Amino acid sequence: MIRIAVDAMGGDFAPAEVVRGAVLASRELAVEIVLVGQPDMINRELSKAKAKLPVVSASEVIQMDEAPAQAVKQKKDASINVAVNLVKEGNADAIVSAGNTGALMAAALFKLGRLPGIERPAIAAGFPLPSGKVLLLDAGANVDCKPKHLEQFAVMGSSYAQHVFHIENPRIGLLNIGEEKEKGNELTREAWSLLKNARINFIGNVESKEILQGKADVVVCDGFVGNLVLKFAEGLAGSIFQMLKSDLSKGILNKVGLVFLLPALFKLRNKLTYDEYGGAPLLGISGVVFKAHGRSKARAINNAIRETTEAVKGNMLEKIRS
Repeated sequence: MIRIAVDAMGGDFAPAEVVRGAVLASRELAVEIVLVGQPDMINRELSKAKAKLPVVSASEVIQMDEAPAQAVKQKKDASINVAVNLVKEGNADAIVSAGNTGALMAAALFKLGRLPGIERPAIAAGFPLPSGKVLLLDAGANVDCKPKHLEQFAVMGSSYAQHVFHIENPRIGLLNIGEEKEKGNELTREAWSLLKNARINFIGNVESKEILQGKADVVVCDGFVGNLVLKFAEGLAGSIFQMLKSDLSKGILNKVGLVFLLPALFKLRNKLTYDEYGGAPLLGISGVVFKAHGRSKARAINNAIRETTEAVKGNMLEKIRS
């Protein structure tokens, strides 16, 4: 059985929501879940949920505002470190954490290392589409990139989309300000040439407006741009929902219509929220590592564990390696 280590102390709502999400996943998925963190706090939440899950003790917690590399080195018994060690030692197949992103990346790099041929691991964020998802990477791990890094992101993203999203021949696009290959800065122009000759289904440049139109299955960019796109999309989804709700609640007729529209609006919001698509894999690490949103609640943790399970089942690491 697949064994997932969950950092129970990571995230704004830990450990309560993390434990609740892990319990949900344990009841819905054929996986074994190990909770890592402070046993007293975790067992208290397990008792509330009337559930029993294995707990591995970790006495320290890396906070969201701590310097990642320094915290990972100083807090040897932090939940992130202990959870990553379980993967390193072969006692877990993967890790899920909603904690400090930089700390998770640092711990994974220090303890698990990079896959051969990969210079920079990337965060791969999934965006929901009317049917399926589009994968954006890098979503924030690497602010400054070289063209060869974008090529590596593209190869990893293509493999992930094929074996986890089950897309037979994923279309790979390069995020740019125009479709022509001459557009963009030095980074994108040089990356275009590398991607054109790579062993992937490269379809050329993709503009930001085309990401959610489903023009490509995987969109590649540097981490600075990717993180801006990710944060903007999160804020835009929430703003659109609030504006619709506000406008539809004005006037008697609108209020009557709102009663019938609310189920559809909530369904739309659920599709756009990070709760629905769970976690983002750190691709390029020599281990299956998933980062859940820092504000994740139970449903998001549940979905992150679900996607992590799919990555393990799909033999993600070996596919990217090959």
